[in-house]
Amino acid sequence: MVDFYHFMSPRPEEEEMRRDVVNRVETVIKDLWPMAKVEIFGSFSTGLYLPTSDIDLVVYGKWEQPPLQQLDQALRQNKVAEPFSIKLLDKATVPIIKLTDRETDVKVDISFNVETGVKAARFIKDHLKKYSVLPYLIFVLKHFLLQRDLNEVFTGGISSYSLILMVISFLQLHPRIDCRASNINLGILLIEFFELYGRHFNYLKTGIRVKDGGAYLAKEEIMKVIENRYRPSMLCIEDPNLPGNYVGQSSYGAMQGKEVFNYAYLVLSHAVYPLSCSYPNRNMESTLGRIIKVTQEVIDYREWIIQQWGNRHNARMMDIKDCYTLNIYLSNHLSIYLSVFFACLFQNGQRFKGPPHTYCLERNIVPIPRGHHPPYGRNSLRRRRRDTAPMSLSR
Repeated sequence: MVDFYHFMSPRPEEEEMRRDVVNRVETVIKDLWPMAKVEIFGSFSTGLYLPTSDIDLVVYGKWEQPPLQQLDQALRQNKVAEPFSIKLLDKATVPIIKLTDRETDVKVDISFNVETGVKAARFIKDHLKKYSVLPYLIFVLKHFLLQRDLNEVFTGGISSYSLILMVISFLQLHPRIDCRASNINLGILLIEFFELYGRHFNYLKTGIRVKDGGAYLAKEEIMKVIENRYRPSMLCIEDPNLPGNYVGQSSYGAMQGKEVFNYAYLVLSHAVYPLSCSYPNRNMESTLGRIIKVTQEVIDYREWIIQQWGNRHNARMMDIKDCYTLNIYLSNHLSIYLSVFFACLFQNGQRFKGPPHTYCLERNIVPIPRGHHPPYGRNSLRRRRRDTAPMSLSR
């Protein structure tokens, strides 16, 4: 699991590429609404994104209704996205625009004036500090659901946020192991996660709570306050950042998730059973490789990213290094100047007492203004569109 985590973890070139996508979309938004504010949330914000994960953006502005149509037209006119890829989900609980970036094939979800996503990202980051095992489990489980098309809410799957809350609840209520220990057996934790949610957890009668240390809730009590009673999902998770909201309401395929979790438990339990060491072909694949695969398509896509964005990333790092070296040079010379300067702050053996930022130099009162440091501008280099790229990847 550790090897898989390090192999699938975001590379600098992948982050560079995604920043490029965000900048292009943000430019279109700022041209429409100069006062709008764009923030990143979701897996790109927390660092828990797979190579083919989408980017979640939220736009803050003064609108009575989300301006989906207006942004849709602007994205098409600026050719940021493939026209056929833009979808307006205006009937969803949270109206969003879904699109696929033309240059990179990265999918982007854009919502308006929704603060819960940013709060959720902060909540996840806090728990990443608390549970060191959390990212290892999340990367495996996200890839596991992705390969079975159970990772998208709008198709009934389990969202990344729901999955992370399930893992946090599992770690909070784990009966035997201190899940914050650094030497914990990740394989055992993974098998026991599959065992819990694939075999023992009662989806019909039980809800999940993660705040205040975690607990299980009676679903009967939850259904009294839940708004969407006419078609409740079997998966019910209390949102720790929004009282009264329950994550997983739209995951109508949660029982398929239960089935694949049970399948994974059986496969992994069989693989680690002591007698299995005598089975033929045991060493043909790893234990984890029995339930997840990294396709050649994903490998090719990541190699293409390195080829296209590697030089840009290296150039940017060189700029940062040069800037850092210049700052050190200036700092060394500035320290010499200041040592002389402050030696002159005393007159007749006493420090001059005057207004703030005013010092006595050779009996003259010299005001010292506060320094102003202009902000660094964004990289405005034009990006070349790729000549060829792998086919669009399924998220």
